[in-house]
Amino acid sequence: MKKFNFRKVLDGLTASSPGSGSGSSSNSGGAGSGSVHPGGTAGLPREEIQESLTSEYFQICKTVRHGFPYQPTALAFDPVQKILAIGTRTGAIRILGRPGVDCYCQHESGAAVLQLQFLINEGALVSASSDDTLHLWNLRQKRPAILHSLKFNRERITYCHLPFQSKWLYVGTERGNTHIVNIESFILSGYVIMWNKAIELSTKTHPGPVVHLSDSPRDEGKLLIGYENGTVVFWDLKSKRAELRVYYDEAIHSIDWHHEGKQFMCSHSDGSLTLWNLKSPSRPFQTTVPHGKSQREGRKSESCKPILKVEYKTCRNSEPFIIFSGGLSYDKACRRPSLTIMHGKAITVLEMDHPIVEFLTLCETPYPNEFQEPYAVAVLLEKDLIVVDLTQTNFPIFENPYPMDIHESPVTCTAYFADCPPDLILVLYSIGVKHKKQGYSNKEWPVSGGAWNLGAQTYPEIIITGHADGTIKFWDASAMTLQMLYKLKTSKVFEKQKAGDSKQTCEIVEEDPFAVQMIYWCPESRIFCVSGVSAYVIIYKFSRHEITTEIVSLEVRLQCDVEDIITPEPETSPPFPDLSSQLPSSRSLSGSTNTVSSEGVTKDSIPCLSVKTRPVRMPPGYQADLVIQLVWVDGEPPQQITSLAISSAYGIVAFGNCTGLVVVDFIQKTVLLSMGTIDLYRSSDLYQRQPRSPRKNRQFIADNFCMRGLSNFYPDLTKRIRTSYQSLTELNDSPVPLELERCKSPTSGLATRTPEAAPGFYRNEMPAVRQRSQVHHLPDHVNGHCTSPTSQSCSSGKRLSSADVSKVNRWGPGRPPFRKAQSAACMEISLPVTTEETRENSYNRSRSSSISSIDKDSKEAITALYFMESFARKNDSTISPCLFVGTSLGMVVLISLSLPSSDEQRFTEPVVVLPSGTFLSLKGAVLTFSCMDRTGSLMQPPYEVWKDPNNTDENEKTWKRKLVMNYSSSSQEMGDHQYTIICSEKQAKVFSLPSQTCLYVHNITETSFILQADVVAMCNSACLACFCANGHIMIMSLPSLRPMLDVNYLPLTDMRIARTFCFTNEGQALYLVSPTEIQRLTYSQEMCDNIQDMLGDLFTPIETPEAQNRGFLKGLFGGSGQTFDREELFGEASAGKASRSLAQHIPGPGSIEGMKGAAGGVMGELTRARIALDERGQRLGELEEKTAGMMTSAEAFSKHAHELMLKYKDKKWYQF
Repeated sequence: MKKFNFRKVLDGLTASSPGSGSGSSSNSGGAGSGSVHPGGTAGLPREEIQESLTSEYFQICKTVRHGFPYQPTALAFDPVQKILAIGTRTGAIRILGRPGVDCYCQHESGAAVLQLQFLINEGALVSASSDDTLHLWNLRQKRPAILHSLKFNRERITYCHLPFQSKWLYVGTERGNTHIVNIESFILSGYVIMWNKAIELSTKTHPGPVVHLSDSPRDEGKLLIGYENGTVVFWDLKSKRAELRVYYDEAIHSIDWHHEGKQFMCSHSDGSLTLWNLKSPSRPFQTTVPHGKSQREGRKSESCKPILKVEYKTCRNSEPFIIFSGGLSYDKACRRPSLTIMHGKAITVLEMDHPIVEFLTLCETPYPNEFQEPYAVAVLLEKDLIVVDLTQTNFPIFENPYPMDIHESPVTCTAYFADCPPDLILVLYSIGVKHKKQGYSNKEWPVSGGAWNLGAQTYPEIIITGHADGTIKFWDASAMTLQMLYKLKTSKVFEKQKAGDSKQTCEIVEEDPFAVQMIYWCPESRIFCVSGVSAYVIIYKFSRHEITTEIVSLEVRLQCDVEDIITPEPETSPPFPDLSSQLPSSRSLSGSTNTVSSEGVTKDSIPCLSVKTRPVRMPPGYQADLVIQLVWVDGEPPQQITSLAISSAYGIVAFGNCTGLVVVDFIQKTVLLSMGTIDLYRSSDLYQRQPRSPRKNRQFIADNFCMRGLSNFYPDLTKRIRTSYQSLTELNDSPVPLELERCKSPTSGLATRTPEAAPGFYRNEMPAVRQRSQVHHLPDHVNGHCTSPTSQSCSSGKRLSSADVSKVNRWGPGRPPFRKAQSAACMEISLPVTTEETRENSYNRSRSSSISSIDKDSKEAITALYFMESFARKNDSTISPCLFVGTSLGMVVLISLSLPSSDEQRFTEPVVVLPSGTFLSLKGAVLTFSCMDRTGSLMQPPYEVWKDPNNTDENEKTWKRKLVMNYSSSSQEMGDHQYTIICSEKQAKVFSLPSQTCLYVHNITETSFILQADVVAMCNSACLACFCANGHIMIMSLPSLRPMLDVNYLPLTDMRIARTFCFTNEGQALYLVSPTEIQRLTYSQEMCDNIQDMLGDLFTPIETPEAQNRGFLKGLFGGSGQTFDREELFGEASAGKASRSLAQHIPGPGSIEGMKGAAGGVMGELTRARIALDERGQRLGELEEKTAGMMTSAEAFSKHAHELMLKYKDKKWYQF
């Protein structure tokens, strides 16, 4: 139903300025930060769309984290629950179980995790952090929370030990003391083992920090304490004295018991292992240096690297396992980190790809006094987690079901697709499973604890990651999980680089020439497009059949040749001068010295990488259909690609950079358009150019609308610092020349250091395969201002010589050229960058905000591209194929695509691509486009239904192209319109086409800038989602641009977040939170409410296995461990209270969160009851102390009263 809204007509009258052209309402003044301005043409009625989304639909919530824990430090395993915990240097804990059970929790302090200890089969975890705090985590809820914390004030924690089925935790400190903590109340016991009492009185030196604590397997009343300097003390807890002491010359790193409790093994800093017998502690029972060279008798074995940890595990039917890390010989410096497994006389060394952080032996029993029966070893590496199968002689590793290899090569870009076609996941998995590695253990993954179900979310999700080595990984992200589906190697398209060819690519990137920069995927047509850092685009088509064919390639020459530096005086110049006369000028304006090959010839028309020319075997899956490469121009490498889009329905791919735009027909394998950005604003007839004087050119600019309104966007004499986030390599720039600083281009990234050719005239050609298309241009010089980054101060109107220009703009030898990507900000931003992430560094680019014409910005990058059926011109009555082009100056150009009418003609007739003359403008670089129909429904770009291009079936061969247009037939009626949503880094606008009226304007931010913006579908409607550099996530309704949500979620700490943040449908988003982890989040209220049902359960009720029958003799002579009562020994009644200044008890927030997270079930009731009992016990304890004080006072009063009564018992009243 159409409604005439008189108020909005008045708003349109007041918002539009007299005489303004198309899109002029976007420049109306008074737009404050976050304001919405409805606009329009006076008297133009339009439909009132009833928007269904409200602010109640939105809420920000983290969902799940995938990948390998960044910078791991600790490892723990629960042998009954079969769950694994990993602590990190940033204070995070990841708890893993069966696939789907993956929980992330974080210490608020951010202190590194030193050690983790499970309360075996109790659903709890103790963590010790580097700020000397112990934390008790409740794992009986889906999101673990801290129940108690204990902060040590005077001593530093070095080691913790919790005996099985005990509530007393032993804590060793740096001073050498051992404290005991009650796990239930998290209160320190008064029982303390002081270091000076543990060692002999005759010892003159401090034994060092405690490095090991463990109770004897045969007697729980005996505690083994290991000190760093080589001293081991066997402490009797009951008698409070040392039963025996062991001394060794070398420092101790770890100790482990034999299950019988008669022997223990130590690992030392000289690479030796010592086995000690309790009956003869004076010297080691056995000393071995496993990797030391054998020496003659009487000589000491050769020292090796320290053995950082050893585990001594026994088997009932075979020799014991001795497993240790380190201990290699010093003469093998190049050997990788290794894990050594000694089983009987066999010694197996397992070399690792990364340094070993920690390892644990997984055993069948949790009881330390039984045969351990080890079956696997979990090895935590710096960048990986592997589990070795000990039950097979060749020790294979288990296939890891977790996505721990996301960072196998650094992630450079991401894409997220929700609600994909349901058959895609199965198809990709069936292809990818054929290429999986072999040689894994045939047994199931041993970490199988927890419980997980699919939950209510059933739609398929796919995440795509691009990597620095050119690989593309497809991941199944459905139902809060992440599983590898398919891996594509884009580097196989190119020849392997030889040693001498590496210099050719180093002009563009310092390393990783195959790094993936942008990806574009159409799930419906299965067309996949990728652009690389070496200025290439590869188009892939999906096929189930293997083929052997040659790879078709196109080479595009995207060039800006400058004729001369033109003075303000009028003079005539030919439109297309001879190329030979322009070489010196273009080289000097390119911004770097010429690159000369070994033969002394300047590189020209050469791509950065060489495509394979021989027939290539392509396995089933994605197969390269076309490779497009930008080539060197006069010794200058091509600029990196900043925007990419492809349309399977049109058979066209478009990409752009800071030089210009390229449009390619990938069906006919021809270049349709190759022109500079400035030429998009010229006449729509690209093939008819008339010579013009500079004065005519100046008049053209003054009369052109798209160039007239830009001065209103930024105040004059204002300079801002801008940053780009798409650079993958570090830039080491030379000092900025003063002459160039004066006349730098307003928007060129680091224009003073990396100037590029100025805009001007371009010529479009349509070459065949492997042809080069050339472009030329003329510079502009307007109103006495500098319009080229190579010009000096122009008040004198003097002409610069080529030599002068070359001096100003010359790069140093071997320096990377200017690699401007996408404009990202109008603010100054300083980001910390670690040495490990140098390839993620950004570079600043200066921009003058005083813009009087479009030609003041000589490098206007193409920042956004979008194919859609739309109205290309203002007077169009029907929609037609269009390409929306957005630039770094906030300009939007509509390009009309004229396609052949029939399928047969599409393969033979040319496609006509012409700028339509329609221009729209925004403030800031354009980020995204989208369209809505007249009813407010989101329009999807048309696509071609997938068919296998290599199918041998005759019926398939004759099958015609089937296009899906995604709009109703009524949309093509006369007089119809559509809404176009455009978002830039500063504001969002909604235009009505074909009238080109700006209906709504929303200034999103004034002090920051938008990093990522997407129009997404949600709850059968659409909204605009934005991520801002100041950390805010903002949601706006469409088409009215009403703010629905604005949450300060995450401050921008590094460029990795900006480069990988992406939104998708159904209220989901993700970003790379660390170099190894992907963080997923939701902005949907419904999903936040149901998140508990989607997460896995960490704790499941399992019966604790019974202890083996020890037998009569073992029970008689095996020690008194079974009768040991720790409560009686460590309790307050016998040990007293610990000093309050030693440690501070901090109640955790887990009590409230635990009840909220577990409410509704039996486990929730138990958790709530347990927490209530803890709180009640604490209150009762306080009440008990007060009652005891009152009782003492009452007893004293009673005693004095009784004494007084006895004193005056026999006296008469008159004797007082």
